[in-house]
Amino acid sequence: MNSAVIQLLVLAGIAVFLILRLKNVLGTREGFEKPQVQASSAQTRARPELEVIEGGPDRDITDHVEDGSDSAKALAAMKMAEPGFSVSEFLTGARQAYEMIFSAFESGDISDVRGFLGPDVAEAFDAVIAERKEKGLVIDSEIVGVRDVELRRATFDRDTREGQVTVRFLAELTTVVRDAEGTVVEGDPNEIKRQHDTWTFGRPMGTDDPNWQLVATGE
Repeated sequence: MNSAVIQLLVLAGIAVFLILRLKNVLGTREGFEKPQVQASSAQTRARPELEVIEGGPDRDITDHVEDGSDSAKALAAMKMAEPGFSVSEFLTGARQAYEMIFSAFESGDISDVRGFLGPDVAEAFDAVIAERKEKGLVIDSEIVGVRDVELRRATFDRDTREGQVTVRFLAELTTVVRDAEGTVVEGDPNEIKRQHDTWTFGRPMGTDDPNWQLVATGE
């Protein structure tokens, strides 16, 4: 056997050895395979943040009362009965109504605000004003500012569709009581006092009349 044949046999043996080694290391693959690309950390993370959650809590409600509470359910029912109803806008209006009604009552003339009073409240206000006049007392009161407006409770009657919202106000004011001669019998015009009032407003939802009435005072 000449040297050329011997060299070919040696090279063939080396090739067979290398092929067997490669198969042991890489294994076998059949068919076409796409190139494997390592996924980035952003791709491998779960991505719940991309999911859009619909029908979540109504912030116009949950900003003022606890989610799932009876008051929250009542406010949601009011919105269903009257889609344009906004809790935040109601509270803004309640603040304005409080200042207007309070000032009228303290001055002894509620004629301009009578339409915003429920029958029972109007009757009670009239009685207090009449008693003051009988005693010759004059109230000089001025609201410096309403510092806080808190929604305390809300109810909705599905039969009558009447909604009621109870609001607690914190006001800073000055109050002076004078007798018939103008003498100060109570209060100090230079002293600012804080006063809490809890009022309940009501109205039928879904009607053309947007005005709420003061239907109760106190808790």
